[in-house]
Parts: sequence; structure tokens; C-alpha cells
Amino acid sequence: MLKPVVKTPCIGVCSTGIGDAVCRGCKRFSHEVIHWNGYTHEQKLAIDGRLADFLSRCVSNKLVVVDHALLRWQLQVQQVRHNADHDEYCQVFSLLKAGAGQIARSEDFGFSVNAEFRSLGLPRLRDLIDQEFYILSEAHYDRYMRTPDLFGGEGH
Repeated sequence: MLKPVVKTPCIGVCSTGIGDAVCRGCKRFSHEVIHWNGYTHEQKLAIDGRLADFLSRCVSNKLVVVDHALLRWQLQVQQVRHNADHDEYCQVFSLLKAGAGQIARSEDFGFSVNAEFRSLGLPRLRDLIDQEFYILSEAHYDRYMRTPDLFGGEGH
């Protein structure tokens, strides 16, 4: 039986080519970007799972999905490209990426913004979530991937 394809997380905004260890677009590590096509299905699933988990954490710290069916319906009606295998918080982020500026009432899309973040507005909230997603990915890279430089410079 064929395994479903794990789509590349690439969003076409790669910063690894300019020296970033973590891509500012998709949040993969530079070696993951370079070797993606050579990875096994299981390796791709592991990377995709890590990214989805990090994104979900960042989103769920700022808002709550209150109506899963409404969210799914809006994703379909608005024709928002998203990964149906990811949880509802990743799907809300897909919605925010596609049109945060066009959403007047988050409740009409199945989610509610936590009180302390409501004054930001959805475009700013989307950017804040994306920034935190990058920081979390970078921290993970620094903790588990970066090798110490034995010659006194910064490790890579």
C-alpha cells in the first residue's frame, strides 16, 4: 500500500540560502531544507510533526478554537490551502496567513482570541505567532542540533 506523500513545508521564502540555520519561511533546519527530497517518508513525517507541534503551541497560547465545524467550513469556503492532517490550531494559522486583514470577527471563523491579545488585531497577532514559531524552532535547533565550535567561534 502506498503511503500518502508528505508535502514539503516550503512556502517559497527560504532564508537558509543567506546563512540562516533555521528557515524564516518554513522553520525547517537548513540541513532539512537541503536534504528534504532524500528523506524517507518517516523522516519527513517526523519533521512535519515537529513543525506542526511547534506551530500549534504558539497559536494555542493566543487563541481558542470554539467551533471546529465552522472553522473547517470557513477553510473550505474561503479556499484556504491548509494541511488537513494538522490540528485545528495549525489550520487557524493557515486562515490567518491567507487573510487576517479580512476577518472582522474571529467568532465567525470558529475561533476566539484570548483577551490579552485582542487589542493587537489579527494581522499583528499572525506576525507575532510566526515570530514565536521561528524563535521556538531556532531554540530547538540551538539545543539539539548546533554543534560546538571547538576553535572559539560561533558553532554551526
